Amino acid sequence: MALINRRGMLQGVTASIGAAVGASLLPGRALAESATRATTSAGKPKRIIFFLQNQGFDPETCVPEGLDAGASLAGVTLPEPISPLEPYKGKINIITGIHGRHTSPSHSAYFGALGGYRGGIGVAPSGETIDHVLSQLLPQTILPHLRIGMDALENMISRPTLATLSASGPGKPLFMHSNPNSLYEMLFGGISTGDVKRRFEARSKVFNRIEELAGQGGRTLPTKERERYDSYVDGFREVNGLRERLAGVSDHLKKFAPEYGDKFLKPEFETDWHDSLLDLGIAALKSGVTNVLTIGSGRGEIFGSWKGLGVVQAGHNLGHVKQPDNPIWIKIRQYNCQMLVKLMDALESMPEGDGTMMDNTLIVYTSNNADKQHTSGANWPFILLGNCSGRIKTGQYTQLDGKRPINALYTTLLHAIDAPRDRFNMDKTTAGMHDPKVGPIEELMA
Repeated sequence: MALINRRGMLQGVTASIGAAVGASLLPGRALAESATRATTSAGKPKRIIFFLQNQGFDPETCVPEGLDAGASLAGVTLPEPISPLEPYKGKINIITGIHGRHTSPSHSAYFGALGGYRGGIGVAPSGETIDHVLSQLLPQTILPHLRIGMDALENMISRPTLATLSASGPGKPLFMHSNPNSLYEMLFGGISTGDVKRRFEARSKVFNRIEELAGQGGRTLPTKERERYDSYVDGFREVNGLRERLAGVSDHLKKFAPEYGDKFLKPEFETDWHDSLLDLGIAALKSGVTNVLTIGSGRGEIFGSWKGLGVVQAGHNLGHVKQPDNPIWIKIRQYNCQMLVKLMDALESMPEGDGTMMDNTLIVYTSNNADKQHTSGANWPFILLGNCSGRIKTGQYTQLDGKRPINALYTTLLHAIDAPRDRFNMDKTTAGMHDPKVGPIEELMA
């Protein structure tokens, strides 16, 4: 039997704790209640995917030539950077004219990109983000919200988990997974063989013992430190519970586990791990393990690397390269769109109800810092893919007037899943400065 590397074991333990601390991997509802809720929600939206690319999303790279107002996409050609979506333009909605001035996006809005509030490097989340909220409202699963982050290979190795985009509440960041080997083990370790199986079983024993010991400590700590300590104990408890729940559906999971080969174990470029992470996200969606997937390309920061695409430049410098007509950004954006197509095709291949999983899905593609680096956030482009069970208009370009904030788009998503609110993360005072209307963006609703 091969020895399990101790350093690798400890790194995996740290990664798993990080992915669980501050998160609720399964809300406080019984699984029976969750199953009932999923059954009674037939015909309603069942899953939403967020894909955020760092360094901005210049509207000139997504608006078809000649369109200076909202219009149908029929009969027009999509710009080269998003050309992989051309066969699917009847299923998309390209949106410009939404703002995020109040989020201070500049290099990145960080948690503010999905929270609709002020963000920035080192700024803790001031509220829950839309992806977490939706994960609590959609039909419940074993892992309601899965988050994956793509970056330079050295960054994914040195920091296998990172929290910059999602949050479950004020001061409660949610970590994303960046090492596909650790994520594969978490999702499919119970059905694996060899070293993966041995690591899974060994870590499970470690987690159980640490949870037991940790639960006995911390009683003499000051209140604030005790709360932080308890969050780590809860993290171990959630990891252990998740592993048990996944083991309980191991026969089902076998049908969806991606091939575990050299792309995982011997990546030549960071894009090998990007592809592996996407495959794991797709497997989690198709198997029903999760209903909300958040993908952070660049992980909400100012770094990132795409050497596997032949892009030599990396990191912050990419943000200072103009995107329109730039071969570097054409490659990166097309790679993103190929991932979006892969997601759509995978869900389209899975029957669900009278149609397919894609019929009951919405994919939200944007950037975590609006249109570009050092931006005011005055124009924050989005592409919506899928109609969310017929709730969202597709096959069109929607140009808004720049008055409504990203919060209004997130309010629209809540209306689309039949969980309406007047506003999302915006009180009357803030709304008085940044949003002249209440409720969803009507131009988007079908």
